[in-house]
Amino acid sequence: MSDYYEILGIDRNASKDEIKSAFRKMARKWHPDVNKAPEAEAKFKELGKAYETLMDDEKRATYDRFGEDGLRNAGFNTQGPFAGGFGDLDEVFNSFFGGFGFGGGSRRADPNAPQRGDDLRLDIEIEFEEAVFGMTKEIKIDHLETCSSCKGTGAKEGAKPETCKTCGGTGSIQQTTRTVLGHFTQIVTCPHCHGKGTVISNPCPDCHGEGRRTVEKKVELKIPAGVDNGSRMRLSHEGDAGLNGGVAGDLYVVIHVKPSLYFKRDGVNVFTKLEISPAQAVLGDTVTIKTLDGDRDVSIPAGIQHGESVKIRGAGVPNLSKPSVRGEHVVVVSIKIPAHVSNDEKVLYEKLYEIQAGRKAKGSVKERIKGVFK
Repeated sequence: MSDYYEILGIDRNASKDEIKSAFRKMARKWHPDVNKAPEAEAKFKELGKAYETLMDDEKRATYDRFGEDGLRNAGFNTQGPFAGGFGDLDEVFNSFFGGFGFGGGSRRADPNAPQRGDDLRLDIEIEFEEAVFGMTKEIKIDHLETCSSCKGTGAKEGAKPETCKTCGGTGSIQQTTRTVLGHFTQIVTCPHCHGKGTVISNPCPDCHGEGRRTVEKKVELKIPAGVDNGSRMRLSHEGDAGLNGGVAGDLYVVIHVKPSLYFKRDGVNVFTKLEISPAQAVLGDTVTIKTLDGDRDVSIPAGIQHGESVKIRGAGVPNLSKPSVRGEHVVVVSIKIPAHVSNDEKVLYEKLYEIQAGRKAKGSVKERIKGVFK
């Protein structure tokens, strides 16, 4: 089981200021918008749990004595503040250190306080050229929106939430448990109203008392030029609607790029292969090749070797942060030895062999040709 002090990298007697400082430092390191490691999201959620617990005096005392199991047994929520998702780093710091955080020593978060909606993820697939040059794409998402009929209250029009009779509107009840150490009394969330202090006896028929309902929405997504496979875009407040007037979560769109049959991409550069004949390699030539911008003439220098390349500057992929700057199109040359030659070609190859070797060609044509291109 995780040690909250080790997660934050602090001593067990650390002050609240030290806890805050440690959380700021670790949050910047592990926030998924900053750190793309697969384990970043899990580690960031663990940071939230550790911070929330150690900044609350009662929670911290319980944790120090009984660990995480003790927190659960005492009725505390141990899911952490990021169990339902997380915003960007600025939103996290504003929430934690701007007056809405968990450092005030309250026993439990107020269930009637505004709660941020969940973040959502949508995976889409685009063509190779669409990723290179960017595009605008209409996407559809199913997300929770505040019910327009009840304005998020969950009650039928004209009705109001009523005070919970189980807890008298406090949202919590006192519960006594008998253990081997004696009777243990604790304050737990009211099971009837789930901590709200109110119940809805006449729920809204459109959202069934939830205050939110699932709606399909069309969103215009502007994909910038230069995105790569696995790129992630964040659309602020396009996730699920919040509760009690809380802000909506974010929508994260993960882009999957179909591979090209012709181009191979490496960062902002693209690579293609070009087969040329021995004569073209020796004498040089001008050939037409396919580029991202259409057909283009490329000069092959005389004497080029097998495996060498010709670069076309500015014909690669746009830089994501500066689209006006593009990478290179690298043409990798391979010299193709003909498997079959005509009689006229045989004569020319024999003559070439004699010139290069300084002696009369001998042996089969295949052996003589092989000798020329050793």
